[in-house]
Amino acid sequence: MFKHILVPLDGSNLAQSVLPSAVKLAELGAKITLLHVIERNAPKEIHGQRHLNNEDEAYEYLADISSNFFPDNHEVDFHVHSSEVSDVAKSIVDHSFELGVDLVAMCTHGQGGLRTLLFGSIAQQIVALGRSPVLLIHPSENGTALNINCKKFLIPLDGNPDHESGFHIAASLAEKCQALLHLVMVIYTYASLPGERAASARLLPGVTRAILDISSHKAIGYLQEKARELEDQDLTITTEVRQGNPATVIIDAAQITGADLIVMGTHGKTSLNAFWSDSITAKISSKTKLPLLLVPVAE
Repeated sequence: MFKHILVPLDGSNLAQSVLPSAVKLAELGAKITLLHVIERNAPKEIHGQRHLNNEDEAYEYLADISSNFFPDNHEVDFHVHSSEVSDVAKSIVDHSFELGVDLVAMCTHGQGGLRTLLFGSIAQQIVALGRSPVLLIHPSENGTALNINCKKFLIPLDGNPDHESGFHIAASLAEKCQALLHLVMVIYTYASLPGERAASARLLPGVTRAILDISSHKAIGYLQEKARELEDQDLTITTEVRQGNPATVIIDAAQITGADLIVMGTHGKTSLNAFWSDSITAKISSKTKLPLLLVPVAE
């Protein structure tokens, strides 16, 4: 379970969309450190708001955030990196190492210190460079955030033990807040096979369909085995095997099951042969408004 959470803020209302979720995690016993990184050659405004490029002003801003959003009984610290930096992502990662945090929580649309924060940019760099999981919160069009209600988590799995770090973290968090866990494994259909696998399938269509059918049966047993691993944790766990394009199927499964958080393992660099490649994670990030908890997969 998370003990120390780093929350980078750039002074914009959109970046503050992560705060309700940070408060929720703080209620579960996590320490919060608010961070502002002063960016070199930063824009003067962020979504019509003045950019924070003064150390004293930034400290005052973080102090106001601490007192306005977090109850007095929550442990909240704040830090301003006053030396101007060009690489904001690296600075955030450096602070995550220095402070010993086990989660970085941030909004997916910020500017200035978190400018152009889309997956594949700063957020991806933080996953790639760091060792800590990253919680991505998507603000709505009016700037409000979808909070983590901690009622149901969706955990996509692919059968590879090396990719199960997200599963274990989700289980620990679910046990802490008594959330339901829904484990889902996606098997490609003949029509949805990607890249080289699709080319091979056209050469051996019958064999390919047979292999996919066997994979579906194996997936059922695998998910049942993962559920049995958590029997002593008093959790409600459901499992499901689906077929189709992984990104689309995972998003649909989250909507149908009413999940309020998707927990996924992800590689820092693109791996076209891996189910956990950034291409799938990026597609999910761009197509869903649900919070995402991305857990780095060891290379």
